[in-house]
Amino acid sequence: MEAKAVTKHIGIPATKVRYVVELIKNKKVSDAVSLLSLTPRAAAVYVRKTIESAAANAAENFKMKEDELFISKIYVTQGPTLKRFRPRARGKADRERKRSSHLFVWVSDGKTEEVKKIGSKSKS
Repeated sequence: MEAKAVTKHIGIPATKVRYVVELIKNKKVSDAVSLLSLTPRAAAVYVRKTIESAAANAAENFKMKEDELFISKIYVTQGPTLKRFRPRARGKADRERKRSSHLFVWVSDGKTEEVKKIGSKSKS
């Protein structure tokens, strides 16, 4: 069973968030949260909050135990880019691109749901 949490429009470029995400892939949620609380990058705060949200979703919605949860999937995509201009010398301007990102996290307890097929008897 998996639970999901999404954080969109993080004001940090996706390439910088990916450095933090690579630290915690396939780890237990408790280990990842403790590692992220000591990570000095700004993106670690957003990643930690999203993981905690996914763990809370799993506990509340699917009645999973938070001690058994691990990060099954986590990835970062590029969000919208804000285009701004900065004045330069002699009446010119330079374009600044303020990039953002979206973060997706799935946590799982390692157990799979059994799907029952109803009416799957073959007629012969």
